[in-house]
Amino acid sequence: MNIRNFSIIAHIDHGKSTLADRLLQATNAVSAREAREQLLDSMDLERERGITIKASAVTVMHRHKPGATSDELETDYEAPVDEAGTHKTKNAADKADSHGDLYMLNFIDTPGHVDFTYEVSRALKACEGALLVVDSTQGVQAQTVVNAYLAINENLTIIPVINKIDLPSAQPDKVAQELEQVLGFPAEECIYVSAKTGQGLPELLATICDKLPAPKPSTMPQARGLIFDAVYDDYRGVIVYIRMFDGSIKVGDKIRMMGLGRTFQITDLGKYTPKPNRVPSLSAGETGYMVAAIRTLADVRVGDTVTLDLHPASEPLEGYQPPRQMVFCDFYPATDEEQRGNSFEELREAIEKLSLNDSAFTFQAVHSEALGFGFRCGFLGLLHMDIVQERLEREGGVQVVQTAPTVSYLVTTRGKGGELVEQEIHNPADLPDAGVIEEIKEPICRVDLILPKDKIGDIMKLCMERRGIYKSQTFVSDSREMLSFHIPLAEIIYDFYDKLKGITSGYGTMDYEIIGYEPDRLVKVDILINGDPVQALALITHKDKSEQRGRQILSKLRGQIPRHQFEIPLQAAIGGKIIARETIKAFRKDVTAKCYGGDVSRKRKLLEKQKEGKKRMKNVGSVNIPQEAFMAVLDTSED
Repeated sequence: MNIRNFSIIAHIDHGKSTLADRLLQATNAVSAREAREQLLDSMDLERERGITIKASAVTVMHRHKPGATSDELETDYEAPVDEAGTHKTKNAADKADSHGDLYMLNFIDTPGHVDFTYEVSRALKACEGALLVVDSTQGVQAQTVVNAYLAINENLTIIPVINKIDLPSAQPDKVAQELEQVLGFPAEECIYVSAKTGQGLPELLATICDKLPAPKPSTMPQARGLIFDAVYDDYRGVIVYIRMFDGSIKVGDKIRMMGLGRTFQITDLGKYTPKPNRVPSLSAGETGYMVAAIRTLADVRVGDTVTLDLHPASEPLEGYQPPRQMVFCDFYPATDEEQRGNSFEELREAIEKLSLNDSAFTFQAVHSEALGFGFRCGFLGLLHMDIVQERLEREGGVQVVQTAPTVSYLVTTRGKGGELVEQEIHNPADLPDAGVIEEIKEPICRVDLILPKDKIGDIMKLCMERRGIYKSQTFVSDSREMLSFHIPLAEIIYDFYDKLKGITSGYGTMDYEIIGYEPDRLVKVDILINGDPVQALALITHKDKSEQRGRQILSKLRGQIPRHQFEIPLQAAIGGKIIARETIKAFRKDVTAKCYGGDVSRKRKLLEKQKEGKKRMKNVGSVNIPQEAFMAVLDTSED
């Protein structure tokens, strides 16, 4: 049988999931009754936000007649959408010639957002080819370029696909020229399709069968399969997604994870078509899922090699670099003081359960004087953090207080013996005393921006304000350019993307990649409320911006923290030096209202008594800090 393994890669909203839906229909994998939008996006969050978060692997069968002309394919093909708008399921090649060659197509629908690039890279390792989808109304975007280079670095055969040609504003020829200009794909080799109507799908399926290479022959007789994903199921344990490169495995085999050394017995094998479809075995070149009574995701490592325990392979397959968390924040239970203990246990249970289905985020218990017990969590990016928080609240049923996100820093300190020690810091509160710090390194990103030419000046100003270093400028089309900058990750993780979209009226796109750590003049700014430092509000920032950031934060905190019966000083400090201060005035009751007549000393006595009471209250009182106050440190705007 002919096998083709490929991924669908693209920028956000360029039509990957819709194209996957049409491929399922065109190959008769789903009926008209079963068809729905985002068929492979199983999470509610994916469907609501219209984005793909987890890559989905599917196997379909397609009959193709090699050498069939495009005229023959068009004549015998019925589009999956009829005049009434109802989806049909016709297989073009089946209708053209039932005696054509049978092809097994294993394809993976991947995410488009920059936070989930690791999902894309994992999917590409399991393939020999990729469909690079580009929106014919938007053209080449930042993630288009990045995903294309990911595929090129894996030596994959790439088919450029220009989508949404049914739209009135489509400019497929112009976009084809952009692809040739930016990425070097010949414009005449681009396939024009409409994933919505099915137009151009026959040529795409024919090109997949004709141009994508078959899996390479086995290099050894022993079985070797690459684990490219794993999810947890409450009833079956861990379901492992596997691509076989050598040999075969079957139900009942005892397997060994070569990296971890653990052994399991296979209880079930299958393929998603897109429904789970059991098979007795998986051979070289095939993709499928495996169930082997694996109880936790800790027993499986993505990128590990599966082999037979009795006849193991001599060496494992090349795996993956584990995903590295770059953004960190604290989650605390959002409850009253007396219920906090119970809620911490609920939060722990929710986080542990979620980690079974998302091994890309890390967590460890922490304690804060202001917020009690919580968890320090690491994420791949801001969207990943947002997704995890929303899943905790929906699936775990807990309400959380989230602190401002920070990035990881490499801090070099001098030990007692004079030796230099480098450690990674995820929380500003963990930063050592300034006296022992030799240098602080922060993560630097290469940021690629594609934007209209008339907005270049404004965007360059924005990048320079964020301590960006200009690197290059590339021609994309008559109206667009691509700029490259090196910018600290801490300067872009919160509102940089929003400002980019605002300045470019939504037409600018960006992609970033961590390229390393570089030292700079960084300091820790402590925020003191009523004289006590609140560790959850501490931040690390550039020394030149520290006073400005301190004043901004205190100004926003003053608007968020409610007034109390006593005066509350808000201070920003670097070490023992106060660099900014704001004051929240106390409520004042007119204690002299009932005082009538007599000497003024009577009023003064009452006012002094009130003053002593407020002083005593300030010593024993506690300040209630709302969730909005913790999020106020995020906002870097002046207003």
